[in-house]
Amino acid sequence: MTPVDFLCTVTWKVNPVAFHLGALEVRWYGILLASGFLLAYLTLQKIFKTENISQKLLDKISIWTIIWTIVGLRLGHFLFYEPEQFIINPLEIILPIHDGHFVGYQGLASHGAVIAIILFVIYYTWKHKINLFWLLDRLAIAIPIAAAFVRCGNLMNHEIVGSITTVPWAFDFTYGGPGIAGTFRHPAQLYEAAVYFLLFVGLTVYYFKFAKGKVPAGLTSGLTLTIIFIARFIIEFYKEVQVASEVGHALDNGQILSIPIILVGVGLLIYAAVKRQIPECPYKEGKPLNF
Repeated sequence: MTPVDFLCTVTWKVNPVAFHLGALEVRWYGILLASGFLLAYLTLQKIFKTENISQKLLDKISIWTIIWTIVGLRLGHFLFYEPEQFIINPLEIILPIHDGHFVGYQGLASHGAVIAIILFVIYYTWKHKINLFWLLDRLAIAIPIAAAFVRCGNLMNHEIVGSITTVPWAFDFTYGGPGIAGTFRHPAQLYEAAVYFLLFVGLTVYYFKFAKGKVPAGLTSGLTLTIIFIARFIIEFYKEVQVASEVGHALDNGQILSIPIILVGVGLLIYAAVKRQIPECPYKEGKPLNF
C-alpha cells in the first residue's frame, strides 16, 4: 500500500470560476491577483508613512508598477514560452479571444514581470532623480505577498501543477484536464506560495522592527531576488513540464531564466554588504513632487 492509498490526500475540486457577471467569468485567479496587488500597496503605504514620504508619490509609483507588472507577466510568457505567437497571432497576446469569447489572460510569466519592474524602476528613478536602490528595496519588501497570492491563484486555476507523487499531501487537480485529473501530484503552487509568504513576513519584520526605514542599498531587493528564484529553481524539479519543448531537458525554461536573476540577487547582497549605504528619498511629505 502506497502513502497515497494509506494517508490523507486532497481531491481539489474548487471551480476556477468564482462567479459570472453576465457572460463574463470572474476567476479566483483574478480575484487573488488583485488581492495581492492590494496587500502589496498597503504594505508600501505603511512603509511610506514610516519614512514620511508623500502619498502622491506612492500612488504614482504603485499605478505604474502594477501596469508594468501585468505587461511583463503577459509579454514574458510569450517571449519565453511561445515566441511564435508574436508572428502567428500577435493580437491574441493583447486581446485573447477564441470563437468570439474572451478567454482571459491565462499565459503569464513571473520572470517577465521581474524584468519589467526592474526596467521601470531604472527609468522612473533616473527620470525623477530618486535613488534607484531606495525604490527597488522598498518594492522588494511588498512584492513577495503579491507573488504568494499569484501562486494561490494558480492553485485555484488547477495550473502549474506538480509532478506525480505518493506524498501524503498530494493533490488531485480535478479541473486539470487530460493527463492531470485523476492523478496525485505535488501542490507545487503551495510550495512556492509558502516560501514567498515567509519571505514577506521576514522582510516586513526586518523593516519595521529593526531597519525602521534605514535599509542598506540593495539588501532587501537582493534577498527577494535570491530567495524567490532559488526556491523557483528547486521547486521546478517537482513540477509537471509546462511546454512540450522542455520534455527531456535537464533544466526547464523557468530554471534557466532563474539563474541570471539569482546572480543579480547575490550581486546586490554583496553590494549591500560592501557599500553599506543608506539611501533616502528626496520627496518627503509636504514637498512638491513636480511630476
